[in-house]
Amino acid sequence: MLTFLYRIYQLFIAAPILLIATLLAALLTSVGCMVGNGHFWGYWPGRLWSILICRMLLLPVTIEGKEHLQPGQSYVFVANHQGAFDIFLIYGFLPRHFKWMMKRGLRTIPFVGYACEKAGHVFVDKRGAKAIEHTIETARATLQGGTSLAVFPEGARTFTGHMGLFRRGAFALAHDIGLPIVPMTIDGSFDVLPRMRGFNFVNWHPLRLSILQPIASDDIKEAMERSYNAIIGALPEHHQGFVSNPDQ
Repeated sequence: MLTFLYRIYQLFIAAPILLIATLLAALLTSVGCMVGNGHFWGYWPGRLWSILICRMLLLPVTIEGKEHLQPGQSYVFVANHQGAFDIFLIYGFLPRHFKWMMKRGLRTIPFVGYACEKAGHVFVDKRGAKAIEHTIETARATLQGGTSLAVFPEGARTFTGHMGLFRRGAFALAHDIGLPIVPMTIDGSFDVLPRMRGFNFVNWHPLRLSILQPIASDDIKEAMERSYNAIIGALPEHHQGFVSNPDQ
């Protein structure tokens, strides 16, 4: 009965409000970045939009480890990719001004893709060596003045709730620029909306973001291994362990 009522609430109350909020956030970001302060408009509409989505869907959110972050320090944040709600959890509740590193294909999402471009998020282009080099240079230019970068090193959402392989790009970038890496564990997003269900009703489930100890980026391989082990170690037992992701 509660599940039925929650779905009715989503359909007739939450969904219309969040649709309007999504269009409004995209519009404010796009216009604000064109005519105003891109540092402000490229971040705050998206953050407030993400908070609203979690609150409107009545999802409890817990943030752990904020004390690990130093004021004014840029970081490369790396997290496991459990599902679509990873975006809202990190964007809305990570207490740090940052840009996303995201797949180039996301640029095609109506309104949102254009807003992401105007906001200065970094689209990963893998169509050739020059495209990859341009992506790295764009990211390097973004990580200035205390701005951080958030990356999903798996590159794809899980099908099982378990972690797949990490790609080295984010770690190499952190190494090149000399920035510390901050592993983050996301728990609950897979339960809210598993990838296999596509666009569908969400399940009520708590969301947790654990900000773990920063890791030096001096050695790329070591940083990858330490980050992976830290993230997987903070997952609940039923989601620990490697499971191959055919999408990687």
